Amino acid sequence: EYMQQLCVRRWTPQGRFNSLSSALRVPGTAIQERAHDRHLRNGIKVSCYGLNEMSYRVDNNYCLIVAIRAAAEAGACIRKAWSESRTVHHKGAIDLVTETDRECEKLIGDILKREFPEHCFIGEEETAALGHVPELTNAPTWLVDPVDGTTNFVHGFPFCCVSIALAVNSKVVVGVVYNPVLDELFHAVDGQGAYLNNTKISCSDASDMKSSIFITELGTRRDEPFLDAAFSRIRAMAAETRGLRSCGSCALNLCSVACGRADAYFEIGLGGPWDMAAGAKILEEAGGVACDPAGGPLDIMSRRVLGTNAMLKDKCTSILSGQPLAPDEPRPTTN
Repeated sequence: EYMQQLCVRRWTPQGRFNSLSSALRVPGTAIQERAHDRHLRNGIKVSCYGLNEMSYRVDNNYCLIVAIRAAAEAGACIRKAWSESRTVHHKGAIDLVTETDRECEKLIGDILKREFPEHCFIGEEETAALGHVPELTNAPTWLVDPVDGTTNFVHGFPFCCVSIALAVNSKVVVGVVYNPVLDELFHAVDGQGAYLNNTKISCSDASDMKSSIFITELGTRRDEPFLDAAFSRIRAMAAETRGLRSCGSCALNLCSVACGRADAYFEIGLGGPWDMAAGAKILEEAGGVACDPAGGPLDIMSRRVLGTNAMLKDKCTSILSGQPLAPDEPRPTTN
């Protein structure tokens, strides 16, 4: 398999990577064979022009290597569980979590925290246990969804993934999305393009809404006000487009737009920043646009996302911004 070939490498007895000379080679990155300074991996604090808040600098390419390794390990866990019976717990009437979610998040967290002990970590299941989403600061922060598309995983629908992103100075700089069932690895580093299994990808060039395919999701709510608002948005978009898809994974939906399989994806009320962070970076590096459905800048903490190719953004936001929201749906962020 692609990931098995990509991720063959050695570990030190302490579980750390030796150096990039023994690390996996990731296509599409400007990686040099040299030993890495531990402080650069973890993040150098840089004075922010006299402001009290600090900014940080990290080695994005090294962080990508570690993220891919973590995704591969979690992917192997998902594949192993794919044909087994699953212990399912309910976070809500619709929202599910399995032992595989928890096992994968611990596995990913152990790798990242061992390699980058000074970095922050925001994981979906860890956050659920806390009862609130931690604040995203300038400090290097990993945003992890161990199984994005848990309902698909439970039902044996092969559209689930591991999603890992790194944000530095509150900006996502590394994104890794891995579907272990289909063995598809998407990755991107800030300024270096987006890749699917060693091949550079780009968005579609569709400029006509009538020939486009869009993706959306209903999420985990089924109350009448939410459904009324959600179907109002769907009707408005469907009237202008060729087709609608609902695939059950925010990260993979964004990657589908990034590689041209779909032309736009939107969702309001998704789970959290771990759902969109990696996929949004991959989409942007593929030449697409990730923004708020109302047209403003993307806020990964807002639970609102629109991803399109560059030519459909204004048309999509024009449609979506005119649709009503349910009383307690997340609103656009105001700066």
